[in-house]
Amino acid sequence: MKKQTKKIIQLVERFSRKKVAVWGDFILDEFIYGNTRRISREAPVLILSYKNREYKLGGAGNALLNLKALEAQPYPVGIVGQDDAGDKILQILHQHGLSTDYIIRDKNYRTPIKTRILAGEQTAQKQQILRIDKETRVPNSRDIEIQLQNYLKELRTHVRAFLISDYNYLTVKENVFKRILNLYKNRQIPVILDSRYRLLNFKGITISTPNEPEVENCLQIKLNDDEKTLNKAGRTLLKKTEGTAVLITRGSKGMVLYEKRKPAFEIPIHGTKDIVDVTGAGDTVASILSLALASGSGFKEASLLSNVGANRVVMKKGPATLSLLELKDSLKT
Repeated sequence: MKKQTKKIIQLVERFSRKKVAVWGDFILDEFIYGNTRRISREAPVLILSYKNREYKLGGAGNALLNLKALEAQPYPVGIVGQDDAGDKILQILHQHGLSTDYIIRDKNYRTPIKTRILAGEQTAQKQQILRIDKETRVPNSRDIEIQLQNYLKELRTHVRAFLISDYNYLTVKENVFKRILNLYKNRQIPVILDSRYRLLNFKGITISTPNEPEVENCLQIKLNDDEKTLNKAGRTLLKKTEGTAVLITRGSKGMVLYEKRKPAFEIPIHGTKDIVDVTGAGDTVASILSLALASGSGFKEASLLSNVGANRVVMKKGPATLSLLELKDSLKT
């Protein structure tokens, strides 16, 4: 085990400066904070005394921040509207030293915003009491498709991995995907798919990273902690995605890796099962997997490493990231 740990630590040390293209849906996460002291006389609702708000990157933006925290060089490819939310996303990207060269601004698109209202007593930790989603879909536009295709063609000569982070806002155009996939595969660049609702729409990827609810939704089944059903689902996904591997994440039950012509590789959870918050854990898995494959890792090592990183992240509140040092430290425990 010590020999394996040493090998994986050496793999992590190759993460620094690795270039990764991240194509996906960019969402603005808005957090409004306040104190609650009384109930309204107008209706049985809490009165929120407003204190402050903050903005963060959501959707594919969280994968970007994970990659950046691991000292990689991610290149975001996506679309924002010509609106205040789009301005804020570009501003946050600049603040984190991330490129905006491959971000399209479209006047017919409204940037998605997820507003979370958190409240509580003044001295207590704030809890989310409401979420408001402002959602639209990226228009079907020939101009947008051409621009996305040109950006992705250009990036294939620079990057070592290609991560697709699809939240179903249709930034990831299926026609574009079909036209550029082989351009990456011909250069032996791993293509990692993290898709919430369209897992079967992008065939031929290197590896996909669905969680159990996404597997159930995709195949219209119930897993119910049944190992036989899970293994059948993993093999079915491997066949239907026409991929090389599928990594199913299972929360406190760990992960299972499926590869062609190989037995299932079960990975128990690393460390404690007392999870604080699973928000963004899937982005961490996809990001670490991308960097490991970009650094020459096989699927097993990459999956083991992503399992360690995800377990560290779920011990944090909200869509958190972890640093390269934290990842190394977690491998030693």
